[in-house]
Amino acid sequence: METTVANHSLLEVKNLKQYFPVKRDSIFQPKSYVKAVDDVSFFLKEGETLSIVGESGCGKSTTGRAILRLDEPTDGEIYYSGHNILNLNKKELRKLRKDLQIIFQDPFSSLNPRRTVKQMLNEAMAIQKVVEKQNRLARMEELLQIVGLPTEALDRYPHEFSGGQRQRLGIARALAVNPKLIICDEAVSALDVSIQAQILNLLKKLQKQFQLTFLFISHDLSVVRHISDRVMVMYLGKVVEIADKKDLFEQPSHPYTKALISSIPIPDPKIKRERVLLKGDVPSPINPPTGCRFHTRCPFAVEKCRAVEPALREMKPNHFVSCHFAEDFDQQ
Repeated sequence: METTVANHSLLEVKNLKQYFPVKRDSIFQPKSYVKAVDDVSFFLKEGETLSIVGESGCGKSTTGRAILRLDEPTDGEIYYSGHNILNLNKKELRKLRKDLQIIFQDPFSSLNPRRTVKQMLNEAMAIQKVVEKQNRLARMEELLQIVGLPTEALDRYPHEFSGGQRQRLGIARALAVNPKLIICDEAVSALDVSIQAQILNLLKKLQKQFQLTFLFISHDLSVVRHISDRVMVMYLGKVVEIADKKDLFEQPSHPYTKALISSIPIPDPKIKRERVLLKGDVPSPINPPTGCRFHTRCPFAVEKCRAVEPALREMKPNHFVSCHFAEDFDQQ
């Protein structure tokens, strides 16, 4: 998949798997695993924003954590600038971490409540040795100005800030080591809508200013539409569709993507959109369905869907779909 384009990518993920063992009540029980991420492949070009979307439990955040090796992947390959991250030892990985940073969902629990802003930023710079000691204070003040906070904030603790301000601190901490790729793991989902817009606009501004690359994880399609260049849709640990933002929102080809997009609220009450309602619940990732994982909820499923797993294939230029009958749905 996508080999020709991927050769010019900053990040390339191949056949990534992340399985978590389930605790057994007895040693006589067979081992079982939560297949949180199951054979996921994609690439990320330098300077772009790729968003991962899907329902809760589809494997979005687990994919991001596996890329950073916060969780050790079960199998697969993760290439950053041509080097397989999974082959790096602890010393090499620590050196690489300054290029790969993450902004977490909860801006309160992701900040150390016992450290001031100055201590947090200084620690990041000291560990990665990105700024000389005598220049760190000036760099910290610069970082706060960049994210829209006063320099007096350096001597304050996380509990003294609002949620939006804490997320700005999280962004400043990520920027402190001059990263190239930032994973935004539901970075605005815990914020009010008005604050979400401010943070999203800040991220877009920073991307342009520092030539950053974003892997943006979210369940909110309205947010994704605002910030993305490309979008990857996941369902039950699998990729079901990847396409440019405009193509995906205007001509979704997978039934699951169509259902997600039909659920986006329209602010004009005069405009009506035909909702695609999915029946049933998401199956358990411990025992996923055979064939297409979406077939238990798909209104168009036939016997082939239940028996044969569809490959992720390029249906049209730069538009990849995992569905046996994507061309038929595209005409509807």
